Amino acid sequence: MSLTSFLRNKDVKARFRQEFKKPKFLAKKDLLAPPLTKRYSLVGTAFDYLLRFYLQHLNPDALARRWVAENSISHPLSPLLTNVVLNADTKKISFTETEQTKKVQRIIKQAKEVHSNYLSSGEMTDVVIETTLLLAQLDPIYRAGFVDPNIGTVHNEDVADLRNLVSIVNPEMFRARELCLLNPTFGEGSKLVGGADVDLVIDDTIIDIKTTKKLEFQRKYFDQLIGYYVLHEIAGVGKLRPKPEIANVAIYFSRHEYLYVLELGEIIDKQTFPDFVRWFKDRAIARKTAS
Repeated sequence: MSLTSFLRNKDVKARFRQEFKKPKFLAKKDLLAPPLTKRYSLVGTAFDYLLRFYLQHLNPDALARRWVAENSISHPLSPLLTNVVLNADTKKISFTETEQTKKVQRIIKQAKEVHSNYLSSGEMTDVVIETTLLLAQLDPIYRAGFVDPNIGTVHNEDVADLRNLVSIVNPEMFRARELCLLNPTFGEGSKLVGGADVDLVIDDTIIDIKTTKKLEFQRKYFDQLIGYYVLHEIAGVGKLRPKPEIANVAIYFSRHEYLYVLELGEIIDKQTFPDFVRWFKDRAIARKTAS
């Protein structure tokens, strides 16, 4: 269960459509970085990592959450692990090591070294890009219980694709005045829907990254953005207190170098929104209880 799966429920989709009118999307932008392979999901996840690396160098005070890839060998339910024992006091796990788990541990260890060196130098080498592809191979282990049989293999075309994507990033779009959160969750709000983490929060804007060749604002994208904001209203983002003020939600269409920003004040009805938040919370609790 996750925010994405929660939003697929028919009654949830219907209530979102009743409450929020999706704005017309009239943007016309050139495809500046067309995909070079059909490994769309892998490259998309790798770019999420790569852009967060880039933004952490751009915004030294950024707050970065632990990588999702690390959960591939630290979560008790990981399909990589056998003979798992959870220490109730330390919350740490032990497991029987295999060649596969050793490989994953090496990838994560080396990735931390590469990441640290990049933050110091700011040099976008092929090694940095390859590292994000390796980390991207690990995410589905935690998110979907899927183990990529090609873990550790990097294709030159994917490296070239990612270099094209990062080369067109406009740093002024992402330079934070005060706040930069990288891949934060919504605390108890995320637990409420079985998992939810957003790519970025820059100052007062929640940002989702879409690495797609189609420049279109789908209804599911809109609902996802609203869902993030609702979770923020319920529990806040990034464990920050007081909760940061969020005024906008946005999508960065990475292949078009286009940041589409929506002002929440133009989307949300202040009179009905509190009732919607209460309904959302009750509906999520009911689904969680039934599962």
